[in-house]
Amino acid sequence: MKLRFLITAGPTREFLDPIRFISNRSSGKMGYALARAARRLSAHVTLVSGPVTLNVPVGVDFVPVVTAQEMADAVLSRFDEVDVVIMTAAVCDFRPRRVAARKIKKTGFAGVLELAPTVDILAALGKRKHGQLLVGFAAETDALEANAREKLRRKNLDLIVANDARAMEADTNQVTLLYRDGRVERLPELPKTKVAQKILRRVIALRT
Repeated sequence: MKLRFLITAGPTREFLDPIRFISNRSSGKMGYALARAARRLSAHVTLVSGPVTLNVPVGVDFVPVVTAQEMADAVLSRFDEVDVVIMTAAVCDFRPRRVAARKIKKTGFAGVLELAPTVDILAALGKRKHGQLLVGFAAETDALEANAREKLRRKNLDLIVANDARAMEADTNQVTLLYRDGRVERLPELPKTKVAQKILRRVIALRT
């Protein structure tokens, strides 16, 4: 298969000082499962990953990143060279407005943390795409399908995979696929390896 895949995985970290950061619960398991499944289909798979404790899939072009800006730079610089982008990474929506050069002492903390928005990578890709298939993920705590459908529309996606946020550290996932044409496909709870295979089958069908 000649399709060129770009897959993101894991969390990002946004630092308060050299020691502390804000992040999220993403384990990277879903993204790494997708990268392995894609590598079985194509020799051209790039995995851009935030910090996780997983083994790098064999045969992929691995790009480690830490912050949202680093992930944005890695993804946007490669976007024109790929056919399919699957954004499973749980990118922090906010970062501390100021990063202290030294460890913040408890006695010196004012009790207020000012935040600024990070770059919206998926929205940027949706504006720039020119034939690429763009797949997003939506981890929600409520109104799962409604929130995912709004994200699909607002970010100009071709497919969005919606799942409960409780799946972020689990080995299984129960997802709902929402398509650009309005179709909805609800899958049963499956190991993330099986979910990855099913997602890639749908992606390939959309490209043919």
